[in-house]
Amino acid sequence: MFNLTRHRLFKMAASVFLSFTLLFVSSIQPALALVSSTAQYPVDNIDGIIADVPTGERWLQHLEEDLLPFWTMDEALGDPVGNYPTYRCNDGSLYSWRNPCPELENADSSIVKPEREYIRAKSRQIFAYGVAYHLTGKSEYLQFAQDGVDYLREYGLAPEGGAYTYFEDGVGLPSKDRRISQDMAYAVAGLGFYYYLTRDTDVLADIVALKDYIFETYYDAEWDLLAWAHEDYVDYVDENGKEEKVSKDQRELVSQLDQVYGYMLLLTPTLPEFFNGKSLRSQWEDDLVHLARIMSEQFYTPDNNIFFGAITDPSKQRLGTDHTDFGHSIKTLWLIYEIGKLTGHYELTAFAQEKAPLIFEEAFLEDGTWGRRINQYGQLETDKEWWILAELDQTAATFSLRDPSYAKYLPTSYAYWFKYMIDHEHGGTWHWVSAKNNLPDLSLPKQHSWKNAFHSFEHDLVGYITGQAIHNLPVTLYFAFQEIPENTQIRPYLFAAKVQSMIEPLKRNGRKIRPVRGSTQQMVTLVDVR
Repeated sequence: MFNLTRHRLFKMAASVFLSFTLLFVSSIQPALALVSSTAQYPVDNIDGIIADVPTGERWLQHLEEDLLPFWTMDEALGDPVGNYPTYRCNDGSLYSWRNPCPELENADSSIVKPEREYIRAKSRQIFAYGVAYHLTGKSEYLQFAQDGVDYLREYGLAPEGGAYTYFEDGVGLPSKDRRISQDMAYAVAGLGFYYYLTRDTDVLADIVALKDYIFETYYDAEWDLLAWAHEDYVDYVDENGKEEKVSKDQRELVSQLDQVYGYMLLLTPTLPEFFNGKSLRSQWEDDLVHLARIMSEQFYTPDNNIFFGAITDPSKQRLGTDHTDFGHSIKTLWLIYEIGKLTGHYELTAFAQEKAPLIFEEAFLEDGTWGRRINQYGQLETDKEWWILAELDQTAATFSLRDPSYAKYLPTSYAYWFKYMIDHEHGGTWHWVSAKNNLPDLSLPKQHSWKNAFHSFEHDLVGYITGQAIHNLPVTLYFAFQEIPENTQIRPYLFAAKVQSMIEPLKRNGRKIRPVRGSTQQMVTLVDVR
């Protein structure tokens, strides 16, 4: 954390108007007591910028003290363990039909449907426990993840192909033509991270089957994109009688984006070239490039330097619509950037390198925090939604590995996250914090059908990896390989790196540590993260 010194304030006093403006802003923005503008750094003061970026040690502390307490409660683990509940109250207690907590009872029906238990929520929680193991090496976290994997594989995969979206009274629903391609992607996310840690080929077989099902059944050659659903229907009716409709004609950014984000970019460089007699890694690389081009050519608008959340019809192609925000746009550019690097399609990398800085400049506020979007009136919305902050941080941190000047956004944004986005009593992250007073909106639950541990744990993992790398410190991660892959297939999440050393297998009291069945534990040290 850093503040403007008196000396620098006097230097700025040459502009009286600017001084009074700064004083006024500080009087109405409580966040400025915590963070201040990165403008205090001269452009060439890279050492000063880097010095204020937290190292990995801070992210390990954040994991243990802020995140895990909410996600290691007995109530979080499910009955049986691995059948993680979709909904919990802000204190971590389970939803009660007889005496529901206000944040779940009064929540918008788009995020809370108590009768449904969502596969995507369970899958995202697998991801979180995998991250916790990855960073700490504590076997119990990987066991929690494996319990979730076992449950999802046994009950969540539909016999006709693909995965169910949710359970009602233990029944997998909806019918196959009503399942949405985005939900399919997140059904794979937890399985994918587990495979990344273990290289369990049985799990890989299910992943490949799911991916093939998605691309074979949702790809629309006429539109040249992955479709949303196969049937028109009403998903639910809210408390005001408004119908939430799903249309097979919807053309959604997240149908493409979340295939990349949920599993494909992480897994592609870890895959065997051939699997079960079929080409695998090269095919996935080709599909990644195809998805990157679909997103950049069909959903990107240069007039606003943003990706439209949907291009179904002209009414959707405007600011203020669902998924048209800084979070989805910067995430899309982050992934296009990484796809270009991974596949050697550097025109994709160049596209992202050109467009992402413009979003940073527009989204970054004078108080050193991020805004969330430009709304339909052309106004910058400054309230904080947890996942949008995470995506902006992660992309800026990624770009800082190539050009450390991008780290100028991180010290103040991280400081805000650690102070205001965390429930310091019960653990976990708030959904929404008001920019006016830095207080959470307590009417929104911390855990619901679209908010699980996924984004906050990914934020922690990326913060750790990039925090170590920008300080030229080694990255230490734990795996549980069944068979040791080649060094080139051992990566720190979405990044490339060089394996400096591997201790395998780790032992305790002279015996090999087996965090889950069929594997031993490895501690891998990586350098030259890029």
